[in-house]
Amino acid sequence: MKALVCRDFGPIDNLTWEDIIDPSPKKGEVIVNIKAAALNFPDNLIVRGLYQFKPNFPFSPGSEGAGVISDIGENVENFKIGDKVSFICGWGSFAEKIAINHKQLIKIPEGMTFELASATQLTYGTSYHALIQRGRLIESDEILILGCSGGTGLAALDIAKAHHARVIAGVSSEEKATLCKRYGADDVVIYGSNKLDKNGQKELSSKFKEKSKKGGFDIIYDPIGDCYTEPALRSINWKGRYLVVGFAAGEIPKIPLNLTLLKGCEIVGVFWGAFTGYEPKNNIDNIIEIGKLLKAKKINPFISKELPMKSAADAIRMIGERKVLGKVVLVNE
Repeated sequence: MKALVCRDFGPIDNLTWEDIIDPSPKKGEVIVNIKAAALNFPDNLIVRGLYQFKPNFPFSPGSEGAGVISDIGENVENFKIGDKVSFICGWGSFAEKIAINHKQLIKIPEGMTFELASATQLTYGTSYHALIQRGRLIESDEILILGCSGGTGLAALDIAKAHHARVIAGVSSEEKATLCKRYGADDVVIYGSNKLDKNGQKELSSKFKEKSKKGGFDIIYDPIGDCYTEPALRSINWKGRYLVVGFAAGEIPKIPLNLTLLKGCEIVGVFWGAFTGYEPKNNIDNIIEIGKLLKAKKINPFISKELPMKSAADAIRMIGERKVLGKVVLVNE
């Protein structure tokens, strides 16, 4: 089979699309012939050695996918050859096949495409957990979403609007602002892509506050960090919840803790990967609720591009340069 292979942490250019040995199922595992795999920001971090997890070499990036079971090992329950499934794997989905434990599989509902099934679990799982469990979202909330045009950002926007919240989208360009407005954002703030000095941060904080009808946001969803975090936090409402989702813009920000005192607010970490391990039943319940929202057409995941799987390295480079809108899906032809 063919796979995108990482043999050492380093530049994206070092990744190669090559022939490797087909996997065989161990006890509790199945082989999935991968039809589609979704791109996520951690895919860029993991091949450069910048992610929380560091796989043994060689490995293939790609943290979620969907396909058809082609082989089954011992002690596998509730699945058979030919079943259509989606999965979260951490790494390994940018390939033609994967060996994966059957407990990581979810059967694809009738009528759902492989592309959509591959693009839903991580971003919607993260954003649902963030907004519902960590942010305690209610209908009257007003929400600011930074990096709103990316995969997790649009998922958060989709989920928040499905719960009738008012949403302000924070984005870096006019193109991304247009997408978010079309996708349901009530208003937008464009903060650009340059690093902000102290004056720039103060100006941005004022822009955020001007967009809030309450004078401050009940929930702030932040997957980008860097110089945008403090201006956003300064625009939070009394007893607001600041959701720390990631640091896609680069640096991990240092927050003046007096702001939490003055605002009576919470800074809440959102680590969906750990949540799935610590609270597997709650995660499955979330995935079921996401499926209900999909079936009722209350959410609509946005897949901006479909590319051949062999172009996965180019896609990883794109997401690292923040050129991806919504989700990009890699497809085995």
